[in-house]
Amino acid sequence: MTRIGLISDTHGYLDEKVFGHFKDCDEVWHAGDFGDELFRKNASFDMLRMTYPLKGVYGNIDSKEIRHTFPEQLVFMCEGVKVMIRHIGGYPPKSNPETQKELAIHKPQLFISGHSHILKVMYDEKLNCLHINPGAAGRQGWHTVRTIIRFVIDGKDIKNCEVIELGKRGKG
Repeated sequence: MTRIGLISDTHGYLDEKVFGHFKDCDEVWHAGDFGDELFRKNASFDMLRMTYPLKGVYGNIDSKEIRHTFPEQLVFMCEGVKVMIRHIGGYPPKSNPETQKELAIHKPQLFISGHSHILKVMYDEKLNCLHINPGAAGRQGWHTVRTIIRFVIDGKDIKNCEVIELGKRGKG
């Protein structure tokens, strides 16, 4: 059993409440748009990277430094589940053409994206794939509530998905 903390679109801000919510997680996955302020000089982000195994992809706002640290796309196995993470992905059935191509090639059981700041957890029956977008955890953007997600992968099962609200966008 692997407990996952999922976050995206921090845009340079990491709420310290995340550590309490992710305290029992085995890994943290970031779906892009870290933000340079977070990546370069934020003690909270350094603590996140030192506390948990961190998987992530870069987003469209991320600098060359972040792009050299994280790839555009990750495809990996977590227990018995094939996972694909891309920052810009869209959502079923409105995935962007590049994402549709990658989904057809890799055939993941779990697809994670960010970018839209829209929290979504939905199953794509056509692809037999669960799509998760954790929304946005940062203060920048048009979302009104900052969100993250926790879930469990147990063998081939994806379960116990919890949406966590961190507060209003403009407040800590």
